[in-house]
Amino acid sequence: MRLVGEGAWGEPSDPAEARRVLRRAVELGVILIDTADAYGPEIAERLVGETLYPYPPGLVIATKGGITRQGPAKSEYVGRAGYLIQCVEMSLRRLRLERIDLYQLHRIDPRTPLEESLGALKRMQEQGKIRHIGLSEVTPAEVEEARKIVEIVTIQNRYSLADRRHEETLSWCEQQGIGFLPWYPIAAGKLLKADHPMGQTLAQIAARHSATVAQLSLAWLLQRSPVMLPIPGTSKVAHVEENISAAGLKLSAEELTEIAGASSK
Repeated sequence: MRLVGEGAWGEPSDPAEARRVLRRAVELGVILIDTADAYGPEIAERLVGETLYPYPPGLVIATKGGITRQGPAKSEYVGRAGYLIQCVEMSLRRLRLERIDLYQLHRIDPRTPLEESLGALKRMQEQGKIRHIGLSEVTPAEVEEARKIVEIVTIQNRYSLADRRHEETLSWCEQQGIGFLPWYPIAAGKLLKADHPMGQTLAQIAARHSATVAQLSLAWLLQRSPVMLPIPGTSKVAHVEENISAAGLKLSAEELTEIAGASSK
């Protein structure tokens, strides 16, 4: 999402840097790239396809459909079968894929029966155009309803140290063996600054590891749950390198408890 213009609208301000971000992520060992047709719209998928194809073995490209854009930060949910089928076909074309390994319903459309939306994705799965199906911004009850229609392998909900409203869903995913992909995992840094109630505690712990608070936030997420896979976005190569290095930051049990306590205040 960060590869395109402000509000997920329009071309990136620095297209060359956007391509460098993608290439550097793969060079550093990233094996999953999460995007969506609503980013741009269409632009992020096009950049991924143009920059990384032919894809290296083992690289998973995940994308999403079911949101339309009317302008910067303006969106509407659309879950009609015909529209979602078109979304899948166009994503395949832009990403230069014959099959999308993980296709996620970007949002459940309250105006469209879930059977229609997921039934369309299930048909595309049966045709070999989708391998796995996931959902975004859902509750356990909604996932249970979805699983009556099709197998669900991932959930993508907003979650970070600064926003833990989906603790119940995360716990449920652990019990069910479903992947949890938190979006906005470091809250874009806005809520984790020194003037935030938890900022001072996090800064002190980060300093012990010669790390940034953003790195600490990602490290906490990675150690928080075995089903957790953060998907931080950025438009800068330096931030890609910083984010990925967070995977090597190991926190003690005491530090994990201290961080969790600070984030619950």
